[in-house]
Order: sequence, then C-alpha cells, then structure tokens
Amino acid sequence: MARRSGETWGEITLRLADDAVLRDRKRRHFGLDETTDVISFRIDPVPGETPRPCGDLLVNVECAVREGARRRGGADEELALYIAHGLHHLSGAEDRTPDQRRAMRRVERRWLGEVRRAGMVRGLVEDDHEHES
Repeated sequence: MARRSGETWGEITLRLADDAVLRDRKRRHFGLDETTDVISFRIDPVPGETPRPCGDLLVNVECAVREGARRRGGADEELALYIAHGLHHLSGAEDRTPDQRRAMRRVERRWLGEVRRAGMVRGLVEDDHEHES
C-alpha cells in the first residue's frame, strides 16, 4: 500500500486462517464471539528508532472464499481487500465512523486497482490451473 513519499514499512507478518481462528482471536482480544475478515495487531515502534508501521495481520481466507462467491472479483479480490484493510489499520487509519469508513474504502479501492494492474491479485486464493481440463 502506497504511503507518503519517503515513508517505509516495518516488518509485517501475514497469517492466513479460517473462521474458527478469527472467532477465537476476536473473542480473546476484543471480547466478541464472532468471526471477522481481518484483525490487525499494531506493534509499537522500538524507542529511539524511526516509527514505521509494523505488526501482524490475521486474514480470514474462509471468509474471503464465502464472500468472494457473492461479489465481482471472487475470492482473490476479496482476500486482497482484507489485506489492504489490515495494512491500512497498521498505518494508523481508523474506521469507527461512517466518514472514516468511506475514506478507508477510497484508499483501499485505489490500492486494489494498483495491485490488480500489477497482476498481484489473481491467484491469491484460486489457482487458475485448477479450472483447466
């Protein structure tokens, strides 16, 4: 995800999981007994170092497959959206209000367009060769 000129990312850990894992983590960390698409855990910068967004993303592939079946772009596009959303949170964006959610969606759509044009979305979940005879 593009950031302001001159800024860089720190270390990002990406874990792909299913509904059960996301439900467990949401219950454990947020007290909510429900699954979700992505959870971001931001890691505070080391004192004295230049602050850079870093942290852990826990992304729900099962949810991406389910929701992708209902949306244009399929599971690959849905998974890319979840990753973009999680990265956006790690960079400090919030989505607690309708205006914040709209602003996040605009940035995420722009980022998805960039990675789609670069050929980085297709095949994230679904292997194109699985559909060949």
